[in-house]
Amino acid sequence: MRTAATTEPGRLQIIGAVLAALVVAFGAVTALEISDRATAADDVVSRSQPLSADAASIYRSLADADTAASSSFLAGAAGSGAMDERYRKDVALASRLLIKAATNTDSSSESGRQIATLNEQLPRYTGLIETARANNRQGLPLGGAYLRYANARMTQDLLPAAQKLYDAETARLDKDDEDARFWPLFSLAVGVVALTGLVWAQRRNYRRTNRVFNHGLLAATAASTVVLLWLAVGHTVARADLNDATAHGQRSLKVLNDARINSLKARANENLTLVARGAVLTDDGKSDKYETDYTTGMGRLGAQLSDAHKLADDSAGRDPVADAVKGVSQWKDRHSSASKTDKAGDYDGALAKIIGSKASTGESFDQVDAALEKALGHEQREFTKAAEDGRGALTGLPIGAAALAVLGAAGAILGINRRLSEYR
Repeated sequence: MRTAATTEPGRLQIIGAVLAALVVAFGAVTALEISDRATAADDVVSRSQPLSADAASIYRSLADADTAASSSFLAGAAGSGAMDERYRKDVALASRLLIKAATNTDSSSESGRQIATLNEQLPRYTGLIETARANNRQGLPLGGAYLRYANARMTQDLLPAAQKLYDAETARLDKDDEDARFWPLFSLAVGVVALTGLVWAQRRNYRRTNRVFNHGLLAATAASTVVLLWLAVGHTVARADLNDATAHGQRSLKVLNDARINSLKARANENLTLVARGAVLTDDGKSDKYETDYTTGMGRLGAQLSDAHKLADDSAGRDPVADAVKGVSQWKDRHSSASKTDKAGDYDGALAKIIGSKASTGESFDQVDAALEKALGHEQREFTKAAEDGRGALTGLPIGAAALAVLGAAGAILGINRRLSEYR
């Protein structure tokens, strides 16, 4: 190397080798880094977000099953066919989603542990519900106690485990999203170095020969420039789309999921207020526990709907939230009327205002739930579209960078060999 560097042909050979190595390194590093980003973006679309959505659906299904069970219980010994069917569908959906989540989760992870807890506790819960129904059909007051115990198992065991599962899957989604959006700094740095080397070599060639262009080096520079621009623009577009998916999709989905869950909890507590008839008090012994939990849940629901309305970025997202807000206001008014009727000693009248088919709180709850389901569907579509656009912006870049790097390296070598031929 030392000897070769003392002659111009030797120096040209060293320069050609270094330039080829830089261009190849640029292409290889770009292919590796963007492959990682593309894999993370694909995970966001096809794995992390669907699993996070499934975890939220598990929570909602369990909460809705508890609500349907209490509504059916209030309907009396004959039960409510619609609520019974809703309860069965919710339990079946939760079971299917737990099986799906288990097949895509490491059993030793946090998600795996929570899935195991849910699989263990769900049969116990359904057993308590069936016992409550059996006693209720026989007109035995013990049915109410079993229903309250089932609700306690739901709120103390099942729903906390479902919440932890949702948190774990959402954390995995956030990590994949962050990995996909992280700038490929090493690739950009190597690209700048490669382009700088090529420009320097062409300037050196011009100063020594007065030839403006060397076709081989010019081709290598063009190939490297294309890769660098493709890398910068492609990742910028992908990052912007993934940011949009997070800002206008995932955040809205989280708030709307929380709102729907709180509406389900509030409905279950409202039903249990009539089931318990004041038998369960708050820790201070001064207030009805279920009525207090209902009031707290409705307060959270109102705040979450306000946040969801702010996050919605179009009328298709805002309108369902506005409908939910109207439904909540109507629900509160009807609940207040039912509560006054119950306190006046008219249990049957209060029951009609809670689970009746007309002008009941159940009707208002159904309106709120339908509006939230519509809003969730819209935001899910918005997230999926933006995330898929982000993934698409990286399509072809790893292979393209590798191919262009090979062409660039060949161009650099041919360009240097053209100069070397002049010494022969």
